[in-house]
Amino acid sequence: MFQMPIVDILEKIKVSSGLSEAEIKQRIHKKMDELSGLISEQGAAHIVANELGVKVFEVPTGPLKISKILQGMKNIDADGRVVRVFPAREFKTESREGKVGNMLIGDETGSIRVVLWNDMADKLAMVKEGDIVRIKSAYVRENQGRKELHLGQRSGFALNPPGVNIGERVIKRKKINELKEEEMDVELLGTVVQVFNPNFYETCPQCRKRLDNGKCMQHGAVEPQQSCVLNILLDDGSGSLRVACFREQAETLVSGILGMKNNLEEFESAKAEVLGNIIKVTGNVRKNNISGNLDFTARTIDSSPNPDEEIKKISKTETVG
Repeated sequence: MFQMPIVDILEKIKVSSGLSEAEIKQRIHKKMDELSGLISEQGAAHIVANELGVKVFEVPTGPLKISKILQGMKNIDADGRVVRVFPAREFKTESREGKVGNMLIGDETGSIRVVLWNDMADKLAMVKEGDIVRIKSAYVRENQGRKELHLGQRSGFALNPPGVNIGERVIKRKKINELKEEEMDVELLGTVVQVFNPNFYETCPQCRKRLDNGKCMQHGAVEPQQSCVLNILLDDGSGSLRVACFREQAETLVSGILGMKNNLEEFESAKAEVLGNIIKVTGNVRKNNISGNLDFTARTIDSSPNPDEEIKKISKTETVG
């Protein structure tokens, strides 16, 4: 079943019905009360949408824009421009072995990670940043709260196909105090004011999910891949925000961090090099269900942003404002 975030359902109802967000939420909560708490907020939102004649899901025709890709979709096509490429690597489990690689693609509506398996992963050797890719018959999985497009044996992949144009990818530069829950493709510029100790863990080399006692819930016993998450506190003068930097992004901030698992003294020394640095981060906003605060998951990190370019951006923003 497709799973659409509640914020997207609210927006569709708002646009189609003309009701305010407050009125829609009131109807949703009333529906939840009528059903004695036996339905989730998302489920109640679907019922309210149906009662108002709002079509939440549309049948895909042709390549989907990235913002329209939903968890649970299968056999979908999508076009995008390559933002970053991560080389293929080999994996081995109790029952199989193979290759897996991934890349980040984007269009004018958003960005998404594309995971390529086995023979498909070999194609990454031909891909470079800025290329346009056409993906066919992919399926969608969720990993650490993020949607991913997976290409298997039946999927198709074309590099720089003729006649395919990708609109300018829109990255929204925002201040921390302007952020809203579930925003995607946001860019922040700030100073690293705190660096927390990294959390090291093992992941499945296939699905990249954390292992439980050395086993993957989906793939069983596997040869583990080392990974980590490094949390930092970013401050831009308007506020501060915790930024979660997973494996590749953590390596961008602290080179060789995976080798510091058993040597935190080395990490303490490396941490001193990060504190006080101005960095540029792009990623997605999410709500921390425990603290209730907004957190940020980094997709890309520029540890040395160009000062001249940033001054131009700031001047342009101030002029428009």
